[in-house]
Amino acid sequence: MKITTVKGTNDYLPEEVRLRDYLQNQILNTYQDAGFERIMTPAVEDIENLDKSDGGDNLNLIFKILKRGDKLKKAMDSGDTNKLCDMGLRYDLTLPLSRYYANNREQLVLPAKCIQIDKVYRAERPQKGRLREFVQCDIDIIGSSSISSEIELIHTTAKALLSLDIKDFTVKINDRRILRALLKGVGFEESQLDSVCITFDKMDKIGAEGVIGELTDKGFDGGAIAKFGEVIAKPLTVESIKDVCGEESAESIETIINAVEKLSDGAYKIKFDISLVRGQGYYTGTVFEIVSDKFKGSIAGGGRYDNLIGKFTGENIPAVGFSIGFERIFSLLTEAGYTIPDTKKRIALLHDKADVVNAIEEAEKLRKDYDVVIYEKPKKLSKFLDKIQAKGYFGFCFLGEEIRELKK
Repeated sequence: MKITTVKGTNDYLPEEVRLRDYLQNQILNTYQDAGFERIMTPAVEDIENLDKSDGGDNLNLIFKILKRGDKLKKAMDSGDTNKLCDMGLRYDLTLPLSRYYANNREQLVLPAKCIQIDKVYRAERPQKGRLREFVQCDIDIIGSSSISSEIELIHTTAKALLSLDIKDFTVKINDRRILRALLKGVGFEESQLDSVCITFDKMDKIGAEGVIGELTDKGFDGGAIAKFGEVIAKPLTVESIKDVCGEESAESIETIINAVEKLSDGAYKIKFDISLVRGQGYYTGTVFEIVSDKFKGSIAGGGRYDNLIGKFTGENIPAVGFSIGFERIFSLLTEAGYTIPDTKKRIALLHDKADVVNAIEEAEKLRKDYDVVIYEKPKKLSKFLDKIQAKGYFGFCFLGEEIRELKK
């Protein structure tokens, strides 16, 4: 049997898990201190819900689960491959949250302020920075259309990153309504806007020329493409696009930016970025991302999705969320040599086989000051000490003796 993990998934060693647990707990504590409450949803969702979720390119990355037993046989006999699956693994935490709200809204206080820290799954082509199984850390506010929700989410997410000593980052913000008004203004048709946005979202990866090339390949009107090329060739400010998109949307963005700048107290930056789209089709208004000067790509992202919950309830329920990409954070901090602050020094307590009870009692006393792991005395002490030193142990002691520091 194969001993390696499936491509796009990872095993984590104890020291890696300690760091991952610490980082997730720091994020969770920050979220909870801000008044958000943790919920949990299943990793498996109905395939129809996933397929109808307006998840953009992510809909092509769903891990689908085959029907079982007679149901699978009947589906195979029908010859219709679309009937083979009835469930799938969630590709993000927003669709499950929307279903969760619809199923539990009678027990929730509105606006509901929810935390989800959990695994999601995408059938990605595995590469550096792209896993098939990964953790997202989400906070969402359901039931409020006020821009105070955006301000609260941005501020809380930024605080979570700062608590991990992540600095030098910028919050990018845009509004889908502004972007759609701009695209219609240069000549694209309403029915084309989603496709144009999906391409424009790749701007940071393929550049303006790449965007124009892909739009041309899609067969859009050459005049509209040319005008759009002229627009994205120069920087756009909130003030400069007011005539195109209208005062209301632009003023909302300005209010959010001014509020967050005040709350940040210079610890991070926020700026308007018309090229920010976010790939998910369910976003309806404000969208935002956080980018780090020390890491390529975004480390957090989110936006307003006022229509998604309505797919379950038939009502217009406003909602907005922000998600930290935990694997990016973990990778960024690991590469920077980040260590957990204020932790007890780890020592090994060695004992003879017959002395296990005494060793446990002694370990309980030592744990007031140290992180203690007990081991029976190994046959090859030198090799054992080399290994625990490599794992970050401070020292060791034999039962009843003084602690000896491991030499660096």
